[in-house]
Amino acid sequence: MLQERGPDAVLVSLARAGTPVGVLMRRWAQQAHGLDLPHLAVSIVRGRGIDTVALRWLAARFRPRDVVYVDGWTGKGAIARELAAAVASANTTLGLHDGEGFDAELAVLADPGSCVRLYGTRADYLIASACLNSTVSGLVSRTVLNDLIGPDDFHGAKFYSSLAGSDVSNAFLDAVSARFDDVREAVAQTVCERTAQPPAPPTWAGWAAVEGISEEYGIGDVNLVKPGVGETTRVLLRRVPWLVLAHPDAAAEPGARAAARGAARGRGARGARAGIQRVGLIHPRFTRGATGADGLAAT
Repeated sequence: MLQERGPDAVLVSLARAGTPVGVLMRRWAQQAHGLDLPHLAVSIVRGRGIDTVALRWLAARFRPRDVVYVDGWTGKGAIARELAAAVASANTTLGLHDGEGFDAELAVLADPGSCVRLYGTRADYLIASACLNSTVSGLVSRTVLNDLIGPDDFHGAKFYSSLAGSDVSNAFLDAVSARFDDVREAVAQTVCERTAQPPAPPTWAGWAAVEGISEEYGIGDVNLVKPGVGETTRVLLRRVPWLVLAHPDAAAEPGARAAARGAARGRGARGARAGIQRVGLIHPRFTRGATGADGLAAT
């Protein structure tokens, strides 16, 4: 990321899951490169777009082209697509022309869906912010855009002060940062290898897999198909799960065991071809609003 954007990069996490990743990237830049990169977080709401008031605030203080958006992981790439459309619209609204506006490129820790160019790994493994939610993100949960928020207001966010006793945000960041020296040489080697031979461009295999699974299981809504160990875990924790599709070799992966405790079904070849270890299917009959007012699956 620094090779492409340089020392003036501005890290802008997509709240909530991107926030701890952005903090760790900032700490790495400090310790490994002696850089003090600005780090902020903005809201992006699926179907509603990015917080344009926040982008206007950023444009008044930094060069928009220096902004790098950060998130935790990709699955089918819905947020990457939402970000691209939202940033293009925001650049037009803010009067930012080619070369001056925000770049919608997204950097993520894990990209099992093959949706971005800038990633730490394309392996599918469980990330802390996928299962610990606000307690690893400064007690901030999902962002909110509702009727209480005016046209000149930032998006809102849910803050769970009641969970302060369970908050492990700083403990998580400190635990990861404490291992920076252990991986410094390996990171330098990886950077050299990727510089000499850039990784394959995004194939959007995750999106293709989700479309195929949605059709195969008669769901009729890609939003009910959640690819990746992290998203599958969230289906089990937060939604009404229907099925968990498992890669045949996934049981041997330690990071996949949390998701494996749910109802599992040994199918999911489409996801496996995309390098995805688990795919969680939200129950179409008990998901009001996702498939229709009656909550039933599309036919």
